[in-house]
Amino acid sequence: MKNQKGFSLIELLIVVVIIGIIAAIAIPNLLAARRAANEGSAVSSMRTVHGAEMTYQATTGAGNYAGSLATLNTVALVDAVLGSGTKSGFAFAGGAVAANTTTGTPATFFYSTIPAVSTGVTQTGTRRFCIETEGVVRFDTGTLGTQFTGGATGTCAAATPLNN
Repeated sequence: MKNQKGFSLIELLIVVVIIGIIAAIAIPNLLAARRAANEGSAVSSMRTVHGAEMTYQATTGAGNYAGSLATLNTVALVDAVLGSGTKSGFAFAGGAVAANTTTGTPATFFYSTIPAVSTGVTQTGTRRFCIETEGVVRFDTGTLGTQFTGGATGTCAAATPLNN
């Protein structure tokens, strides 16, 4: 019975160790790629919201901005997923300030997005993003659990402009 065919326990253990090493190398890269894809989607969504607000102001808004993603969704300028306020692992918030004809202040808007999960292995992003009326997407790696604030004295104005 010395002529048995098959793998020995040592050979199987070596294969399991090799698979473990490959997984230890690959999984962090896969998670980083997922976070990068989520952030790319968040930036794209911010640009979509900016275009939707501009369209709303020029058509339906009579000079004012929509002021919420739900309103932009109602008039079919953003999709239902973005209109719900959460997309690709990011939570969106924002609003608009109506024009003041008495003081001559123009209408403005502001939107911010933060990672839905800001820490741990399942973290959905490493940066938070914002956009205001002028259309520059800005970011920082600050308090990921806190939305930016808008306006001239808000935290969005102090954030770094995105160069892509």
